[in-house]
Amino acid sequence: MSSRPPTSEGLGALIDYLKRSRGFDFTGYKPASLERRIHKRMQMIAMRDYADYIDYLEVHPEEFATLFNTILINVTAFFRDTVAWEFLTEHIIPDLLIRKAEPSPIRLWSAGCASGEEAYTLAMILAEAMGIAAYKERVKIYATDIDEEALTRARQASYDAREIAGVPPNLLEMYFEQAEGVHTFRKDLRRNVIFGRHDLIHDAPISRVDLLVCRNTLMYFNAETQSRILTRFHFALNDGGVLFLGRAETLLAHANTFAPVDLRRRISVKVPRASLNLRDRLLLIAQSGAPDDGGNGVELQIRRREAALDAVPVAQLVVDVNGSLVLLNERARALFVLSNADLGRPIQDLKISYRPVEIRSCIDKACAERLPVLLRDVEWHSPGGETRWLDLQVLPLLDAAGALLGASIAFTDVSSAKRLQRELEHANQELETAYEELQSTNEELETTNEELQSTNEELQTINEELRQRSDELNNNALLENILKRLRRGVIVVDADLKVLVWNENADDLWGLRSDEVIGHHLLNVGMGLPVERLKQPLRECLAGQRQFTELQLEATTRRGKTIRCRVTCSPLLGPNHMIRGAIVMMEDLDTPMPDSRRDGRARRDTEARR
Repeated sequence: MSSRPPTSEGLGALIDYLKRSRGFDFTGYKPASLERRIHKRMQMIAMRDYADYIDYLEVHPEEFATLFNTILINVTAFFRDTVAWEFLTEHIIPDLLIRKAEPSPIRLWSAGCASGEEAYTLAMILAEAMGIAAYKERVKIYATDIDEEALTRARQASYDAREIAGVPPNLLEMYFEQAEGVHTFRKDLRRNVIFGRHDLIHDAPISRVDLLVCRNTLMYFNAETQSRILTRFHFALNDGGVLFLGRAETLLAHANTFAPVDLRRRISVKVPRASLNLRDRLLLIAQSGAPDDGGNGVELQIRRREAALDAVPVAQLVVDVNGSLVLLNERARALFVLSNADLGRPIQDLKISYRPVEIRSCIDKACAERLPVLLRDVEWHSPGGETRWLDLQVLPLLDAAGALLGASIAFTDVSSAKRLQRELEHANQELETAYEELQSTNEELETTNEELQSTNEELQTINEELRQRSDELNNNALLENILKRLRRGVIVVDADLKVLVWNENADDLWGLRSDEVIGHHLLNVGMGLPVERLKQPLRECLAGQRQFTELQLEATTRRGKTIRCRVTCSPLLGPNHMIRGAIVMMEDLDTPMPDSRRDGRARRDTEARR
C-alpha cells in the first residue's frame, strides 16, 4: 500500500460516522493530527480510502476500540514532568490546604485521566500532605476520560514495573500492593478516586473544584474548542482554584479568566468574573462669580470669563435654565461651526442639539438629578467628512445656595486615543494570531512526540515478545539436542494427553513421524506400544499422586519385532511447580546398548536395589 494519505474529502464522512455509530465526536480535534493518526491505523490494515474504512468498521466492530486507542493515544505516567509535580506539591497543595481549612471538603478533577496514573499521583501527594485519615475524610478526586477502555484499566489500578517506574520508592512502598510483578494502588485510598466517562466538549463540567489537572489534552483540540473547554474549566473551579496544564499548553490568550502562577510549569489560578471597569471621570469645570467692580470692571470680568472658557482644552457650551445658549468657547465654534450670533438661541434650534448625539435629554437629566451625565465614544462625522470620536459630559451649574443656573456641555475629542486603541487592538489580534499559530505548532510537535512515545512503547512490547520468542526457540533447540542424545524414545503430553513432543528415537521405535502425532491424543495414536496400559499411570502423574512410575510392557517395533519395553512416566512441571503435562520415556530392553551406557545403567540398577 502507498504511504500517501487518502484525500481529506472523506474525513468528514468518517468523523460523522463515528459520532453517529459510537457517540465519539472528533469535530473539535485538530484536523491535521486527527487525519494523521487515522491514516496510521488505516495503513496497518491496508485501507486505501475513508469509504472503504467505513465499510470495514461496519463489518468489523472490534476495530472501533483499536481506532479510538490510536486517535486518543492515552500516553501518561506517574509524576510525569517531575519538576512541575514538585512545584505543585511544594507550593500549590500547601496553599490549598490553608485556604480549605478543616473540615471543608477538597475536590479535584483529573480531566483526560487515561489509565489513571495522573489521578493516583494526585491521591498520593494529597495523602502525603494532609495525612491518610484526613485524605479519606475530606478528599474527592474526579477522574474522567472519553475512552471507556482506558477507564476500565484505571479502575483496576494495576500497573507493571515499567508503568510505575516514575513513582518514588518510598511512595511505591506506602501506596501500592505488589503481587506476581503487578503493583496495585491501595484499595482503601482508591475509594476516594471516582472514575467516569466525560466528554470535555459536550458534557457539563464538574463544579466546585479546587484543583483541576488537565495535562496534554487540550493540545489535541483546535483553538475554538480549546477556548470553549477553558470556559467550562473556569466555571468548574472555585474562586482561587488552580488549573494545571501540560507543558505544550498555555493560557496567554485567556488572561481575563486565568492568571499565571508559574508560566514555565503551566500552573494558573482562576480570575473571578468582575463587573466592567469604568474609565476615569473627566475633571469637572465650574465657573464662579466675581464681585462687580462697576463699569469697565464688569466688561473686564466678561472678557476674563470668555478667555478662561477659550483656554479650556475641550469644546464647551453653557445653557441657562431656559435651555438657551449663553456661552461657547473657541473650540466649540470651530468644531461645530457655531458663532456668537447663535448666543441667546434655544439649544433645540441648533444642530448641536442632535448632532453628533441628542443632548437635550442629557441636559434635562443632569439638571433634574443634579448629577453629571457622561457619554463615551460618540462617533461623529465632521463637516469636513472626517470621522471623530467624542466623550460628552453634561454638568449642572449651581450657585452657592444650590439653585440651578444652567448646564455646561463639554465635548472631549478622543479620536487620537480611539485610533491608537484600534491600532493596538489590531496589533494585539495579529500578535494573538501569530501566538496561536506558534502555539498550534508547539502543540502539534508535542502531539507528534506523544505519538512517537506511543509507537516506542509498542516497539518495546514487540521487542520483548521477540526476545521471549527467541528465548523459546533457543530453549527448543537445546531441548531437541538433549532429546537426540538421550537415545530413548521420549513423548511429552499436555494435561489433556495431547502430544506436544515426539523425538527421533520414538520415531525409530514406532515408525511414526512427529508431524503425524503432535496435537493428537496419545491414547488414539496407533503404534506398537499398548498405550491403554499407560492410561492409569498418566492420570496419577497429572493428579500429582506419583512423581515417577515405571512399567515393562511387551511391544512391537516398526520393524515388526517383539520387544520388552521399559516405560517411565513422570509429571511435566511449569512455573510455580504447576503440573502442565507428563513425560513418557521408552527404552528397548532387548537391544544391546554400547558398553558405556550398559555399565552406567547397571550401576543405576544396583543403586536402585540397594
